[in-house]
Amino acid sequence: MTRSITLDPYVVDVLMRDLVNHDHSPSAFLVYLWLWARTDGGRRRFAASLSGIALETGLSKSSVQNAVRQLTRRRQLIAVTREGPTTAPVYEVLKPWIR
Repeated sequence: MTRSITLDPYVVDVLMRDLVNHDHSPSAFLVYLWLWARTDGGRRRFAASLSGIALETGLSKSSVQNAVRQLTRRRQLIAVTREGPTTAPVYEVLKPWIR
């Protein structure tokens, strides 16, 4: 089954270039796109383990960890919360370019 997603033009026109060229982090862009699709463009939150994201994106778990760190701390493009120490993190895609 093929699924389509709608991207905000900013994601392709600006964010891709910033993350891939400027930050040298294509894995962060892939993780952001994957989370964008799972959260319906930021309209809902999504729980996933780092291992699960790695499996789905084809990245290593450490690449996903680094990408999540960059997307949360440096770029503030996603928010991550945890219900408890053994539960999967819950991700929220942020769109700071939209006010």
